[in-house]
Amino acid sequence: MSGQPIAESTTKKTAGVTDRPGILSCDPETLAAWLVERGYPRWYAGQIRRWIVEKRATDFGVMSDLPKVLRQTLSEHWSIFSMSIGQVQQARDGTRKLLLFCADGEQIECVAIPEADRRTACISTQVGCGMGCVFCASGLLGVARNLRSHEILEQLVLLRNILPIGERLTHIVVMGMGEPLANLPALLEALEVACHPHGLGLSARHVTISTVGLPDRIRQLAQCGRPYHLAVSLHAPNDALRTRIVPTNARIGIGAIVAAADEFYRLTGRQVTYEYVLLGGINDQLEQAQQLAQLLQGRHAHVNLIPYNEVAGLPYRRPTQENLLAFVRYLRRAGISVKVRKRKGSEIDAACGQLRRRQAVGAMPSADDPRTQT
Repeated sequence: MSGQPIAESTTKKTAGVTDRPGILSCDPETLAAWLVERGYPRWYAGQIRRWIVEKRATDFGVMSDLPKVLRQTLSEHWSIFSMSIGQVQQARDGTRKLLLFCADGEQIECVAIPEADRRTACISTQVGCGMGCVFCASGLLGVARNLRSHEILEQLVLLRNILPIGERLTHIVVMGMGEPLANLPALLEALEVACHPHGLGLSARHVTISTVGLPDRIRQLAQCGRPYHLAVSLHAPNDALRTRIVPTNARIGIGAIVAAADEFYRLTGRQVTYEYVLLGGINDQLEQAQQLAQLLQGRHAHVNLIPYNEVAGLPYRRPTQENLLAFVRYLRRAGISVKVRKRKGSEIDAACGQLRRRQAVGAMPSADDPRTQT
């Protein structure tokens, strides 16, 4: 696939939607108290949230089971969302990326990925990222702050809202901007709503949380009581190479990460996925395949190989098809479960962080730049 995105619309803003706070930023108890102060029953708080999260309401005026005067009062004090859509890009394969402006003017990205009967939301947990993975666009501008739980939830609602009526999100991958486990409490709070029958109604088993490898937080996730799936961004089979690619590895080490992942499996019974971005000439050689097979031998693990999506300004390149196939072949012969991730939305900078960086520094190439082609 190559060429321009089939659709691109922009409604650029330099700040948030409005000076009125987004109503999802108000937890149900606080919203209930706000309603009681004005003479309304507290259970209206649940009604309001369900209209937005469950019924796609984007205006208080459509909330027909609320008194008209309350709907007017809500419009005067609150907005539906705290974030605005600054840009939408759509690829030929149906992948759509949203650039969102937070209320404080910060920018984040999220992606909707259609495939067969799946509708997957890829969401962010931080503004930028502080993990410093050398190949990643998200971390090039550093980390500004954690997202709040309502900002994580709003991404899911906004992505759901761009689906045709009758379609729903079926899967969530927390693989966008930021290190999810560095913002675990806010993430878990948002996922509780997403997986509630009166929320977005997703199955917790269809939620995958990615991490660069924070052992204590992996154990905390394992103990949360929800059957979320864990994906560890490994990218190298030995400490020397991984520290070169993922600088935080210097103070953690692969051994501690794999031990925490083993405990996650023991506590949850959920197979761990190891994400491995293949960088041409760096970690895609037969030697690394042998080391990776040895590391994972006997573990209930799956390897997700990801040919690198090239980022302008960075020196890393995709592996050759020959190296990719040889890597896969060796792992399979060693008895390791492995899959190559399909490349989705490449012509719209679908690797998270690229669109935000292009907006921030004007450094990204256009979609017809050879470096962005499949």
